[in-house]
Amino acid sequence: MPHNICLIPGDGIGPEVAEATKKVLDASGVNINWEHADAGLSAIENAGDALPSATIDAVKRNGVCLKGPTTTPVGEGHVSANVRLRRALDLYASVRPARSVPGIKSRYENVDLVIFRENTEGLYAGLENQVSHGVVLSIKVVTEAASLRIARSAFEYARKHGRKTITAVHKANIMKHTDGLWLDVSR
Repeated sequence: MPHNICLIPGDGIGPEVAEATKKVLDASGVNINWEHADAGLSAIENAGDALPSATIDAVKRNGVCLKGPTTTPVGEGHVSANVRLRRALDLYASVRPARSVPGIKSRYENVDLVIFRENTEGLYAGLENQVSHGVVLSIKVVTEAASLRIARSAFEYARKHGRKTITAVHKANIMKHTDGLWLDVSR
């Protein structure tokens, strides 16, 4: 029985990276039915939107998606398709393992950590306002519910994988309310 997977090639180097990844997965022998969807600059050209509702529907329908990189204009232009996809699908946890590779010389040895980052709040809320000429305000949003959810995810991961230490990274000495709430909830 084939596995249905949404494939968003992206733009720029995205299609090349997505195609190479797709070849690796196909070579594994897993039977995959790829449903193509569009996001990024190519979606703007084809549908007038960096993240068309048809793309979100395809990801929801398949339940899994392979997405190539998409272009996000720096300092202007459309809202990032990545940020919009995270919001639309409530993809709140960015989980990034980092390990040293035996036999590969690097600056630090024996690195083995997993970073959990909340993806939908903080500065990712994208709330900005130009107060006056030359003055722009960005609002950092932190809620107890989202802080608790990401902290619980990290603790559950640590328990499941036998990890003994969790470090909550914050700047509560300066951002007393936002990072203070995050720190209180994490504790």
